[in-house]
Amino acid sequence: MSLPTVFIPTLLQSLTGGRSSVEVEGGTVRQVIDNLEQAWPGIRERLLDQGKLRPNISVAVDGEVTPMGLIEPVSPSSEVHFIAAIKGGAQAAHGQRHL
Repeated sequence: MSLPTVFIPTLLQSLTGGRSSVEVEGGTVRQVIDNLEQAWPGIRERLLDQGKLRPNISVAVDGEVTPMGLIEPVSPSSEVHFIAAIKGGAQAAHGQRHL
């Protein structure tokens, strides 16, 4: 049986035992994240905030960044990438001054 392949961002690989990609079941991005959480506890909170993708995370399924986010369908042959979203520098710099 084929399972979607999930590519793990470098910053989260400590949660997956150093693996850069894993295979987990799931028919949607949300189900994939739920199954990642079952196998590697702690990963959901790094990807989601209040049940939604964190603002600094984008998800790409089969090479396309999806605007559908967590409800994006995932097939058994899909590749899922969680990507640090690129934001404008001014907002990031402003936020850092207040840390």
